[in-house]
Amino acid sequence: MHKMCVMGVRTSWRTVADGEFFCPDCGGDRNYLRRTGRRRLTVLGVPVLSRGATGPVLECSACHGHFGLDALDHPTTVRFSAMLRDAVHTITLALLAAGGTSSRAVRATAVDTVRAAGFADCSEDQLLTLLAALAADTGLPPRPSAALTGGHCGHHGLDPCGTALAIELHESLEPLAPHLARAGRESLLLQGARIALADGSYTPAEREALTTVGSALMLRPGDTDRLLAAARTPS
Repeated sequence: MHKMCVMGVRTSWRTVADGEFFCPDCGGDRNYLRRTGRRRLTVLGVPVLSRGATGPVLECSACHGHFGLDALDHPTTVRFSAMLRDAVHTITLALLAAGGTSSRAVRATAVDTVRAAGFADCSEDQLLTLLAALAADTGLPPRPSAALTGGHCGHHGLDPCGTALAIELHESLEPLAPHLARAGRESLLLQGARIALADGSYTPAEREALTTVGSALMLRPGDTDRLLAAARTPS
């Protein structure tokens, strides 16, 4: 004999927005509905009294699970891949600016690094053009001598180009760092180190740029120093 449910609470949901997110339960990118609800006391299945609002929640279109809005803090797979590509690109520009572009080995390593990150069509000319545009944006005159002598636009701490790149590094890397395992953050730092070491030892400006990278990636200073030292030792 079935028991009749005399009283209960029913939630009436209303969709207020939609989008795409990384579903924690599905483990991948899914569409979601952002929903708000009102709870009502029911008697014999009939709503009689309001019990207040609930939500908002994100409802996965695939598994129909409900999640808090903080689930949107986790980037989708597509967004994460784009953030990672942009991070490598920014690190590469920072190292080129710090170390100069006179070394063919440095330029080639920089191009290979950016291509491996996902910018398959990247060329040496594109990177040099971006560096020139950055110098122009920061009010610096063109400095062909830097490219010829191994100089760099970020040699002095007050150089606007170096300051601008430091800001770019923090803006690019800090949002990414919480979503990377420690090994992933270390890998990004070492990619920059390989560019700097392509023509020999670190210059002071390259070392400073890499220290900024480590800080933006939330690596401890001691770990950054250890990794940069290890990168100098052939395996």
